Amino acid sequence: MLKDRTTAAPPAPWPTAYPEGYAVVDVETTGLARDDRIISAAVYRLDARGEVEDHWYTLVNPERDPGPVWIHGLTSEALEGAPLFRDIAEEFTARLHGRVLVAHNAVFDWSMIAREYARAEREAPVRQRLCTIALSKELGLPLANHKLETLAAHFGVVQQRAHHALDDARVLAEAFRPSLQAAVRDGVRLPLLECRPLTEWAASPTIGRQASGSYPPGSWRPSRKRPACPYPNPGRYEEGKRLKQGMRVAFSGDTSVDRELLEDRAVEAGLHVATSLSRLTSLLVTNDPDSGTSKTVKARQYGTPVIDEAAFGQLLRDVEPASGD
Repeated sequence: MLKDRTTAAPPAPWPTAYPEGYAVVDVETTGLARDDRIISAAVYRLDARGEVEDHWYTLVNPERDPGPVWIHGLTSEALEGAPLFRDIAEEFTARLHGRVLVAHNAVFDWSMIAREYARAEREAPVRQRLCTIALSKELGLPLANHKLETLAAHFGVVQQRAHHALDDARVLAEAFRPSLQAAVRDGVRLPLLECRPLTEWAASPTIGRQASGSYPPGSWRPSRKRPACPYPNPGRYEEGKRLKQGMRVAFSGDTSVDRELLEDRAVEAGLHVATSLSRLTSLLVTNDPDSGTSKTVKARQYGTPVIDEAAFGQLLRDVEPASGD
């Protein structure tokens, strides 16, 4: 009697173009503004296949009010004896060096980290970041929303202490591993983005510098000025067709993926990100076309095509090259 030789398909070979290691990061902060500070940080180091190598956690003294204690639970008393960021910068650097920074809404964690390094007069050793919100959208995961708890529940990961940096990083690391494996299986390109260093100080470093060695709020900012789009505007987007390099795209309203991330992806695809809407705008991306914002009103007035964020994400996968003439 013959035995059943049916076997599962062999696993897909691991892509050589994928990163060699990851640093899954979570930071808790005093708030969301540019002059807010990190009060705790955690890093899970993962190998190329997403397996945990080690983890690290620290409190950080923000030298100011800790902000929303009801969210992160860290009081001024708890942070009083914690090290300053410049005191843990070397250890943090060792944890991040040579790895892709992975975070949930990664542009926020990266921005906070880069600012702390700038205050300490150092440069963060991060060249690329990967947002797990963007990755879940690339994978087409059936999520009701893009909260960390929803992603965790999808992969059966139990969250124990929400808004605690160490537990949030652990949860994300456990959810990232199957996401990475799914990306390999489905041949998905990882949504890696460049981590741009901060610009030079807006004011002279010797002006207004405090005795503690820190800089006054507003003396530093992330570099968001992008080079001009090298392609001519081919005109408006037509429903059912592909986007084309050079098209002018405007965004309006809230998005599930961070706005800066969406803009970065559009620029990388060869599109022109417009800060306002005019008759030359090729497309408006909004999840609420009836919101009554100035951009949606002008879009109706000018007859500008309007699509939602999900449709735009699909179109970004296959943007037509600019004409070669």
